[in-house]
Amino acid sequence: MFLKAEQIVSGQAGRAYANIDGRNRELLYLKSIDAAVTKRKTAVRTLGRTGDQYKAAGWSGQGKMVIYYMTSLFRELMLSYMKSGKDAYFDIVVVNEDENTGAGRQTVVLKNCNLDSLSLARLNVDADSLDEEVSFTFDGAELLDSFSE
Repeated sequence: MFLKAEQIVSGQAGRAYANIDGRNRELLYLKSIDAAVTKRKTAVRTLGRTGDQYKAAGWSGQGKMVIYYMTSLFRELMLSYMKSGKDAYFDIVVVNEDENTGAGRQTVVLKNCNLDSLSLARLNVDADSLDEEVSFTFDGAELLDSFSE
């Protein structure tokens, strides 16, 4: 048994939404999104062993998305924080669904996303299209739908 090319999920087959203040906004201008979890571990030394052992001691979630530079949504959130100190937390829903595969759909919700950095202004005479990278953290996640085996 081996993996066939038609079983691989396309990176373009999906959609993403941001739920900001109870309002779902489809992220049509999204080029890519990557959210990763890093487990924090502490070293534990014990008698009778010369090497360290490791015990999980928490985790942190970080992400970045590359979007076409055509929305002010995230700039508005950052500027609001800069002016008033009121920060914004929102959820991002990412759906992978390539109907050409047998994998089905996977839906992941990134909870309490909070912006780290983004471009406030951008021009580039050599660019045919402008994009920007937006980094964020999150403090929870849910898997609503899983790929089929």
